Amino acid sequence: MNTVVELPVGTVTLLFTDVEDSTRLVQGLGADYAGVLAEHRRLIRAAVADSSGQVVDCRADEFFVAFGDANGAVAAAAGAQQALAGHTWPAGAPLRVRMGIHTGEPAIEDDSYFGIDVHRAARICSAAHGGQVLLSDRTRAVVQAEAPAWAFEDLGEHRLKGLELPERLFQLTLDVPTSAFPPPRTAADEPQERKRVVLAEDSVLLREGIALLLEDQGFEIVGQSANGDDLLLKVRSYSPDVAIVDIRMPPTHTDEGLRAAQKIRAEHPGVGVLVLSQYAEPAYALELLSETAEGVGYLLKDRISDVNEFAAAVRRVADGGSALDPEVVSQLVGRRRAQDPLEDLSPREREVLGLMAEGRSNQAIAQALFVTDRAVEKHVTSIFAKLRIAASSDDHRRVLAVLAFLGS
Repeated sequence: MNTVVELPVGTVTLLFTDVEDSTRLVQGLGADYAGVLAEHRRLIRAAVADSSGQVVDCRADEFFVAFGDANGAVAAAAGAQQALAGHTWPAGAPLRVRMGIHTGEPAIEDDSYFGIDVHRAARICSAAHGGQVLLSDRTRAVVQAEAPAWAFEDLGEHRLKGLELPERLFQLTLDVPTSAFPPPRTAADEPQERKRVVLAEDSVLLREGIALLLEDQGFEIVGQSANGDDLLLKVRSYSPDVAIVDIRMPPTHTDEGLRAAQKIRAEHPGVGVLVLSQYAEPAYALELLSETAEGVGYLLKDRISDVNEFAAAVRRVADGGSALDPEVVSQLVGRRRAQDPLEDLSPREREVLGLMAEGRSNQAIAQALFVTDRAVEKHVTSIFAKLRIAASSDDHRRVLAVLAFLGS
């Protein structure tokens, strides 16, 4: 009989772990990887139990663990690393696990934690290297006040992916000097492919402004157009990753851009299309998405002012994803009919559905709502069940199914 253990509340210390370069291990070990993974889990669970930790989630080679006190988290991480280092692994399988620890006040929902502290702990883990334990400044301060025997090395401030402010990181030494590891992995270390863009907008000032913004964000502007015909010529000539199109262009300034976008999608399926509009027009969005949501975007021009969000949307569409303006999505999701299919959705599920319709992945939704990936997965599964839409591993087909259902 399993005993349900309640998660600690209030000030909690979170520990994330994962195996470094697990893909290489899977390829090298083949069927033997299952045994190695099981042994890795056994060693970490034993160290966590010894320090009175509670496993929140365990998937593949990752652990998410909570502790009522920071010292217990550090002791568990140290014990696990020592057990992993002293274990005899199969030839070609030197298992190296990275760990990140942060102390905060996460909220609890659906037997899990959510909030910015969860993401901070996960990002600290991602910044570490195999065999390394990194801590936030807050955790280090708490531990040194309670258990000064632990030794830490100050690695300075680092900007972590998805976090607005830099995080001061410390390494738990464990008799391993900082010089044994490369610098922490940061947001700046993640290379981004230079995407090729064709831009169509009849306002010269706006067109040049968008071009400058995108170039500053690492995009390559390979062509600019002021009308639909020239846009199609530029797309044929330069084969861009994405075409950004004003919905209203000469000669009539009605829907020339939309027609050009649809033609690009029909004749150049490998080119993403992001349509810009002055006003939210859900009917145009649904028309653009009539066949597929892959490589499609519809944004209001006001969104350009948030440069990072705009650049992320362009990159998402260029990569084959989708990006729908929140205002358009809210009009689609918020509409009520005689038999509203959304009536059974909870407020949180409506939030998740709106972000799904914007084209965000489960991970991106988790970051936006400050919840765990597992919590988002539960909400998505529930949404599909309530809307009677078969769930799919293909995020873009999923978005199209939801939008088509809302527009029916």
